[in-house]
Amino acid sequence: MDLTGIISISGKPGLYKVVAQGKNNIIVESLVDEKKSPAYSTDRISALEDISIYTYEEDIPLKEVFESIFKKEDGGSAPSHKESLNTLKDYLEEVLPNYDQDRVYPSDIKKLFQWYNLCVNAGLLKLEENSEATSEAEVSEEEPKEAQEKSEE
Repeated sequence: MDLTGIISISGKPGLYKVVAQGKNNIIVESLVDEKKSPAYSTDRISALEDISIYTYEEDIPLKEVFESIFKKEDGGSAPSHKESLNTLKDYLEEVLPNYDQDRVYPSDIKKLFQWYNLCVNAGLLKLEENSEATSEAEVSEEEPKEAQEKSEE
C-alpha cells in the first residue's frame, strides 16, 4: 500500500494527488473529481504517509490502519464517515483495538474513514506481496556470494 504523493489540504474537501511542481506551488489533482488545481506554500498540507494514529503503546502509521481495514473489508469500502460516531468508534476498535480514545478525536475518526473510502474508490489501495519482494531480495544477495566463491576457486 503506497500513500506517497497523496495529500490533504486544510480548508479543501477530499484528498489530492501531487502531479507536478511549479515555481511557487504544486499542482494537485482531486481524487474525487480529478480536477487539477494549484496548492500554495501558504496552504496547510499534510501528506498521508506522514500521518499516524495515537495508540497507548506507540503511534501507528495511517498506512497500517488502512491495511487493517483493507484486509477486514477484502478490499471493499469501509463504513461511511457519515455513520453514527458510535458505529465508527466500534469499527475502529475492531481494526485498531488499542487506539488512544482520549487523543483521537471524533473528527479524526471521521476523516480516517472518509480518506480510506476515497483511496479505495480511486483504486490507490492494494496489498503488496511481501513474500515475493523478500525472496527476490534474498536471491539478489546470494548471487554475489556465489560469484565470489567461484572466482576464488
